[in-house]
Amino acid sequence: MMKEAVAREMNSQINRELFSAYLYLSMAAWFEGKGLSGFSNWMRVQAQEERDHAMGFFYHMLERGAAVSLEAIAKPDVEWASPLAAFEAVQTHERFISASIDHLLETAQSERDHATANYIQWYVAEQVEEEANAEALIQQLHLVDKSGGGGIFMMDRELAARVYVQAAIVAGK
Repeated sequence: MMKEAVAREMNSQINRELFSAYLYLSMAAWFEGKGLSGFSNWMRVQAQEERDHAMGFFYHMLERGAAVSLEAIAKPDVEWASPLAAFEAVQTHERFISASIDHLLETAQSERDHATANYIQWYVAEQVEEEANAEALIQQLHLVDKSGGGGIFMMDRELAARVYVQAAIVAGK
């Protein structure tokens, strides 16, 4: 059985992951409106990943006999100054998510919920990848800005190739 403090934090994490999906869908719409369908595709795939992350926590709670409590999801921003500003917002948000997952892990450890602490390790590793992806795209966007902006269309074409792959954490559910 999951301890109450762990369940409370995990319910909050579900909400943060669902907000992440909303945020990335909002960014996808913004990019689409700017004629950058490849960037939009990248964000839609990212939104699907975040939904998977939420569902992973959801299923874990149910498997452990904990009550899932879904709360209202905050409205995300709808505009950014530039593609670079959007990805800087992604990076900031992913760092926030990493910190919240670390807090969830610390809660599970302090409550001696070893099963949940073990489960959360997948998310810890996933966040390393999420932050690295954001950083790599920010670096590319800085280079594009320095080259006069023509490279944005090459990046758009590259990002259009990203495909959704269901997260391992929910694939077996």
